This record gives sequence, C-alpha cells and structure tokens, in this order.
Amino acid sequence: MHIGILYVDFFIPDAQSLKQKRMVVKRIKDKVRSQFNVSVAELDGQDKWQTATLGFSMIGNDQRYINGALDNVLSFVSRNHAAEVCTHSIEFC
Repeated sequence: MHIGILYVDFFIPDAQSLKQKRMVVKRIKDKVRSQFNVSVAELDGQDKWQTATLGFSMIGNDQRYINGALDNVLSFVSRNHAAEVCTHSIEFC
C-alpha cells in the first residue's frame, strides 16, 4: 500500500481579503475533487491573504499510478489563472 501526498504552495495575487482568497481556494478544491479521486485540504496560510498551501493525497497499491495521478493534479492546478503555483513536492509513505 502506498500513500502519495502532493504539497502545493500558491500565490493568489488578486486576493485583497481573506474572503477573496477563500473563494479561490474553495474553487480549486472543488474542481480537483470533481475531476480526480483525491483528498484535498488547506494545510497552511489560512490567515494570510495571498498565500495558501494545499495538500492532495491518494492511496493505492501502485506507486507509479499514484505519482501519475498527482502529476495530473499538479498540471490541472497549474493551469488555474487565479492562483500561481510557487512550489510543489510529492512524497510517498
């Protein structure tokens, strides 16, 4: 059994308040959940206006499949124009 975790740090340049930032983060989370079979959570930056760290996780028995799926999630969120991907990393447990 393998657990893959994708960490993504976002910069949200147009957010001028926490409310605007939460709208962008919620939209990203909802779109990823509907497109991919992954769990999503905001891990850091809840009290900052223009930054957010999201974690995407997937569990399965094939590490290559999980890695490919998380790469697809990263490509998907990278195409989002409301938030810029600053850094990312994938870890396996």
